[in-house]
Amino acid sequence: MSRILFFICALLLMAGLPTDMALAQNASSGFNVEQASRAYIDTLQGAELEKSNAYFEGGYWLILWGALIGVLVDLLILQSRLSARFRDWAERVTHRTWLQPALYALPYVISGFLITLPWTIYTDFFREQQYDLMSQSFGGWFGEQLIGLLISLIVFPLLIMAIFAVIRRAPKLWWIWGTGVISGFLFIGLLLGPVFISPLFNNYTEMADGPLRDRIVAMAADYDIPAENIYVFDQSKQHKRISANVSGFGPTIRVSLNDNLLERTDPEEVAAVMGHEMGHYVLGHTWRTVLILALIVAVGLLIVARLAPRLIARHGEKWGVRSIADPAAIPLLSLILTVYFFAATPAINSLIRINESEADRFGLATAQEPDGFAKVAMRLSEYRKIEPGPIEEMLFFDHPSGATRVRMAMQWKADHVKNPVMVKPGKLEKE
Repeated sequence: MSRILFFICALLLMAGLPTDMALAQNASSGFNVEQASRAYIDTLQGAELEKSNAYFEGGYWLILWGALIGVLVDLLILQSRLSARFRDWAERVTHRTWLQPALYALPYVISGFLITLPWTIYTDFFREQQYDLMSQSFGGWFGEQLIGLLISLIVFPLLIMAIFAVIRRAPKLWWIWGTGVISGFLFIGLLLGPVFISPLFNNYTEMADGPLRDRIVAMAADYDIPAENIYVFDQSKQHKRISANVSGFGPTIRVSLNDNLLERTDPEEVAAVMGHEMGHYVLGHTWRTVLILALIVAVGLLIVARLAPRLIARHGEKWGVRSIADPAAIPLLSLILTVYFFAATPAINSLIRINESEADRFGLATAQEPDGFAKVAMRLSEYRKIEPGPIEEMLFFDHPSGATRVRMAMQWKADHVKNPVMVKPGKLEKE
């Protein structure tokens, strides 16, 4: 893993060299990219800068503590023999071996939800309120958590049932087939999520006719993106973040943007955001992400396949776990994967960030709104650290930082706009 991270660092540094050269070249043309960038970046100062940095940097620790809590919860379920009791209950309910893992998953999901609930309340509700990023009451927020729990109680048992079916049928190569199973579930989720899952949390309505809708439709038409339906969803009831997406496959493809984006930004900012989101679709990032995640999952399952039987041989009697094909082994599998994905976080962040950077470049070329793009980058600084160090950005950012995005926008402006003029944006309104 350290070698992979080393090569990623090297590639990122190499990718940065042409940018530095371009900055020097454009300075002589009268438009200084760095000065134009600083005009935006420096609008975030004082208490607001400290608040943004504190929120995002606190998230670094949440990654660590979240992984530790996940490990401890699974270890508790194993050590207390709750896992064995869940398995015994499933075996009493049915003698069908193929169905027992799905039944086991029901109390496992519920117990995990209840044990981690105090942590979830702090991280996802009180902390968000502390930084003025939450719009919901506790009742509204908790209601959505229960919806998420119900979805988990449907999807997770089906997934576990399929995984344990391949473990029984291919005990040596189950991790390969398991990767296929997980990839299939991921694809189905991407296909059906926009139509059946997202509406459980937000109300989707057709975007009103007007010049802005016409512009989005025209941008989509340039790249054959189906845009017969453009939806606005009421995410302001949950938080103040701006958001948009092109989601789904085939008949479920839809263009969606939240009401915060319409209400808090100017039309050129909306165009910049939609250009970015269309970039993900046109550049095939969804397929690429599914493939990359499948490879990452494959490595994780291979580690589980090698490590779990050894741990069961040593501690299985104490835990009441018979073998890796025993549903009572699920917390052990989860524990190993939690550690693995925690260790892989920097690599995963870098892979996602590369996609986001590509979509940024596409959005700039499509919308041709570099100043609108820079304004959006600054609005996102409400909850993303605006100017991290290069190593910090590589390790913890799954999107380019605000400063990186502003500089990209100003560089694009210098390269593609005739007689570019530096904008002094002043302080953006916060609503």
